[in-house]
Amino acid sequence: MPPVPPPAQPDPFPHPPASAVEAIGLLLSLDPDFERILAAAGPLPWRRRTPGFPGLLQAIVAQMISNQAAAAIWGRLRALPGALVPETLLLLPEDALRGAGLSRPKVVHARALAQAFSDGVLRTDHLATLDDEAAIAAIAAIKGMGRWSAEIYLLFALERPDIFPAGDIALAAALAHLKGLPQRPSPQALREMVAGLQPVRSLAARLLWHHWRHVTGRPALDDFRLAEPRLAEPRLAEPGVAGGGR
Repeated sequence: MPPVPPPAQPDPFPHPPASAVEAIGLLLSLDPDFERILAAAGPLPWRRRTPGFPGLLQAIVAQMISNQAAAAIWGRLRALPGALVPETLLLLPEDALRGAGLSRPKVVHARALAQAFSDGVLRTDHLATLDDEAAIAAIAAIKGMGRWSAEIYLLFALERPDIFPAGDIALAAALAHLKGLPQRPSPQALREMVAGLQPVRSLAARLLWHHWRHVTGRPALDDFRLAEPRLAEPRLAEPGVAGGGR
């Protein structure tokens, strides 16, 4: 009797969902230049973040530092017992949060975010029901958050289809490289350049980050992450912040 083959192992590559695969066809019809990204960089990995407090806390960690540094801090922070739960993060001493790598301002911002969830100012289920601009406004109203953090949350945690964080420097650099522009476009110019990619601008952003990682060799924050507990179930930074792609 021939040997029984071992069971097939699941494919670890995070493939895009069927809806995103369909949307790629629409994006390429709107701007064929994006086809060059897939040809050069290969399949697009589908990155997600945890909805609710953990996903927004990760955005605070990711602001204004490299993906590698952010990943190291995020790994230490989420290893702290209770750090991913708003009520227990508020009980953690500042020394513990600073020991994980948060700066003093980011400790303040993390606690402000935790307080907002604890008080019900932000609620995971409610944020998911808001339209894009209302959700962005609700998140950006919290100390230490901003439009970029809110847009990243909507794109990666809520998987909204038409979000483009125009303040993201890596997106500006990636589009300049893809289009052969002499310099990075400003946030306003970038926003205008991708206006014609509605209603799939989130996919355009994902592909541009994919392109920039390929061009620069810089991994995404999530490329560093350890196996993560699924409390619920990826970064550039607020406008003006350097970044290497989500």
